Amino acid sequence: MPGHHNRQNGIVTLATTCLALLLGLGITAPSFGQSFAGNWAATGRTLDNGEQEHYILQLKQDGGSLTGKLSSLGFATDVKGTASGNHFELFGPWDAKKPFVTGELVNGELHGAVFDNHNWVARPATAADALPTVPYIEPPALHKVADNGLAKTPPMGWNSWNLFAGKVDDATVRSIADAMVSSGMRDAGYVYVNIDDTWEGVRDANGNLQTNHKFPDMKALADYVHSKGLKLGIYSSPGPRTCAGYPASYGHEAQDAKTFAAWGIDYLKYDWCSAGMVYKNDQLQAVYQKMGDALQSTGRPIVYSLCEYGLGGVEKWGPEVGGNLWRTTDDIRDEWDSMIANVEKQVPTAPYAGPGHWNDPDMLEIGNGHMTDDEYRTHMSLWALVAAPLLAGNDIRNMSAATKAILMNKDVIAVDQDPLGKQASPVKNGNFETWIKPLADGSVAVGVVNMGPSAEQATIHASDLHLAGSVKKAQDLWTHKEVKFKNGAYSATVPSHGIVFLRVRSK
Repeated sequence: MPGHHNRQNGIVTLATTCLALLLGLGITAPSFGQSFAGNWAATGRTLDNGEQEHYILQLKQDGGSLTGKLSSLGFATDVKGTASGNHFELFGPWDAKKPFVTGELVNGELHGAVFDNHNWVARPATAADALPTVPYIEPPALHKVADNGLAKTPPMGWNSWNLFAGKVDDATVRSIADAMVSSGMRDAGYVYVNIDDTWEGVRDANGNLQTNHKFPDMKALADYVHSKGLKLGIYSSPGPRTCAGYPASYGHEAQDAKTFAAWGIDYLKYDWCSAGMVYKNDQLQAVYQKMGDALQSTGRPIVYSLCEYGLGGVEKWGPEVGGNLWRTTDDIRDEWDSMIANVEKQVPTAPYAGPGHWNDPDMLEIGNGHMTDDEYRTHMSLWALVAAPLLAGNDIRNMSAATKAILMNKDVIAVDQDPLGKQASPVKNGNFETWIKPLADGSVAVGVVNMGPSAEQATIHASDLHLAGSVKKAQDLWTHKEVKFKNGAYSATVPSHGIVFLRVRSK
């Protein structure tokens, strides 16, 4: 959903999303013998728009090995696992170590749990359980969508998914908007308040997409957000369903773009999700172009965020479809390995970043509690060095002093928002990665990350910074203190998973 799950082959696959989607699942097992092979059907929870989730799990068994596919209205993903006696475990592609479904085969039914704490019972699938087929719509011929002139620096704001997921509602968004102002986030540059998945209702008799009960008046909400000096973002998919199974924009692109514009929407996150069940990856450009044209035709300035997980070489054609930013990775998780993996995937995309078109390694996890403050400072620093969008994903209403200091560090934000728009790439040396970003005024930002398990001394050599002259001034962007280069070098002790982050000037 929106920043919400690990996607593979254009399909949503994040463990947390599948957890939400699989609650209450009834998965069907074949009634013969004690085999796990066959089609299993499931009815899930009732969505916020009154529709009900439906799933099909297709399993093959080869001895103790299980392989198959889990499909719903909004996504499809490969699964694999093991069977031992009557016990089974299934894994998604997002986590090869922790099963997301475990259970037992009992008298032709599956009894088990999702992530160890949500019980379910499964029964055999019938023809009536088949998911509805979607009529194919041929994507348009390729052409260049005009530049909308937006996002000359990486967009900054907040997105609801990482913390609130499907629990976001009108009151939450209003309270976040209030907090963006009172906390200082707005004045630090964070202006977009972006609603992710699960806002959608159903279409009316004329095909117009409505909101569900959580968002009784989207236009009034947009007016409120605008009254705070902020902008409102929304979420959809080019497929028939969003990642969470709600109605999306397939076949209604122009209609939905007009609706969004009429509401006063300023930013659209457009998530591939179920489009991967209709189109192939070589059709990504044409499919995203269709909404790019639709947004342009509204006449309203709307930032266009492509969320396709780095599929299809998006960095090469993103600007051609009117895109201002595009995901280059699977969904981020609030853990060190996920964060580092996402930022390192920016290396091949670096030449394609620049004003109006940015590579997006996904949203910020700073303040969500599963990394250390050192790791969160590294997170913020690296996003600034790769000119990434800065979309906070924490509870702005209740931030620790450390979280505020990290998210609102004006010197680090200035590196991210530098008008030159260049993207750093790392040089590896032992446990260190050194990222160097040239800035518009001729200075450079340099970050040295300690990837190792313990503190180590790092040395930055002026000769590696490609300055126009000798070092005249250097500032540590986290301590805000001036530091001195001696004999052409500066050394500092860097904690495990920490960073030394400098801005160095030669004039």
